[in-house]
Amino acid sequence: MKSNVKEFGNKTSLFFKKVFKSEGFNSILTSIICILIGLLIGFIILLCIAPEGALKGIETIILNFFAYKKSSLQLKYFAKTLTYTAPLILCGVSVLFAYKTGLFNIGAAGQYTVGAGVAIISAIAWHCPWYVCLLLAMLAGAIWGSLVGLLKAFFGINEVISAIMLNWIGLYLVNMCIQQTSAWDTIKRETYSIESYAKQAILPTLGLDKLFKFDYIGLGLIIALVVPIIIFIILKYTTFGYELKATGFNKNASRYVGMKEKSNTITTMAISGGLAGLGAGVFYLTGVMPYYCPTSGALDMGFNGISSAFLGGLNPIGTIFSSYFLTHIGQAGASLDTTYYSSQISDLISSIIIYLCAFTHMFRYLLKVGPKNINNWFKNLFTKLKFKKISENGDVLDKENLKNTETNTLEIQENVEVNNNEMQINEKVTIKKEKDNFFTKLKRLFINLWNKTKTFFINLFNKVKNLFKKKKD
Repeated sequence: MKSNVKEFGNKTSLFFKKVFKSEGFNSILTSIICILIGLLIGFIILLCIAPEGALKGIETIILNFFAYKKSSLQLKYFAKTLTYTAPLILCGVSVLFAYKTGLFNIGAAGQYTVGAGVAIISAIAWHCPWYVCLLLAMLAGAIWGSLVGLLKAFFGINEVISAIMLNWIGLYLVNMCIQQTSAWDTIKRETYSIESYAKQAILPTLGLDKLFKFDYIGLGLIIALVVPIIIFIILKYTTFGYELKATGFNKNASRYVGMKEKSNTITTMAISGGLAGLGAGVFYLTGVMPYYCPTSGALDMGFNGISSAFLGGLNPIGTIFSSYFLTHIGQAGASLDTTYYSSQISDLISSIIIYLCAFTHMFRYLLKVGPKNINNWFKNLFTKLKFKKISENGDVLDKENLKNTETNTLEIQENVEVNNNEMQINEKVTIKKEKDNFFTKLKRLFINLWNKTKTFFINLFNKVKNLFKKKKD
């Protein structure tokens, strides 16, 4: 009996050790650390602004709609949060998919904007049904994403640079196209309501609107929950996903094996863009809000997808929870007591958490290394900085010897620097001479050309003049 208990204890301890050392657990833990630090900083900011309302304020931000006493209100605002979470999940998965395959899709904002524009135009101006509008939005995002892939594959242009440029092109192109169609309300300076003018394009609610008592929740949420699972399966269990990952991480090796690295790069960005476009369709085809044609920058949802992907530990399932959390915090601003704080304080806290997402890799590394190894690393760092050298016997060298070695090294460095400076000066002089020679030659060439052209035109003019004189005679 005792031996069985011991075996069970050993197995459970081994299981928990494996869990704690696994990447999944580390990514969850780093995300929780980011959230806790962000909330702590937010609480400190609230204390600085108005100490008397800080505790109530942070409680409101964390609880959001759960603070309401009526269950009907809780359900309604929970449904609203889920509706706004759906596009963020898809934008997060869009960024994640590209990142997992070795590319950074900062153009999700542009792809989302293009998808939104196509969804609205096809719904209001072209009177298409919801499934056509959704497919067109996805296709538009895929085309916009594939442009980044084409530039990367055939011209070697960095995807970050081309994606940022295409974000702005997409924004103004969509604004221009929408304002030229019947979807644009010139008086309100926004698109017409899909709920009023294009009922055929509204996504089916599937009875969720009655359950949550919120008109705009429905199929979009289910799509947003199913897509990350599909992406997870593709990346982890299919040869197609393996090929895309292999191409992204080492295109030369994948080419050597026989993979089509160029087509894989384009496919990756097309899928990533398609997911962002789908997110736009899922949001705007609910009719929850119109499109306002922003001019200061692309829609925030695409950029927030980057933070949701990293906060979710670059895991498709984790992105679902991180997207909900970011939306939950962002929506809480409306419930804050405005006598003490501005409603934008929740955006500030969520932005701090987003900023901390940049340190997820650092936190993950620290968790992997462990406290003992971190301490040893710092010790080694300080010993290197102090120029300590230990002899074979284990004794530390005298301070005088250290000073002498330091001065000698400094002298050598100074001499090397002087020689380098002299070499640089000589190189500059020779380059200058070469430049001068080049410019003098160029100057002579232009003078000769000018003289020749001048003489040519003078002779031509004289000949024409003589011809006219002969005709007169």
